[in-house]
Amino acid sequence: MKTLKEIPCGNTVKVARLDGNGPVKRRIMDMGITKGVEVFVRKVAPLGDPVEVMVRGYELSLRKADAEMIIVE
Repeated sequence: MKTLKEIPCGNTVKVARLDGNGPVKRRIMDMGITKGVEVFVRKVAPLGDPVEVMVRGYELSLRKADAEMIIVE
């Protein structure tokens, strides 16, 4: 299993699960990233932070630390 942080630009992946706990996990879920949803990686900043993704029809920027908590398949 890989994390969202490891996925190169232009790929679509499916969320397998979310690691993390408490408020951080809740915040990621509130952004629409839940188990089974498809995420398209639009671009990654030169230093890897942030990662821009398309999820549920809208664009979202995620910090590298948050992207590491999203396990994808």
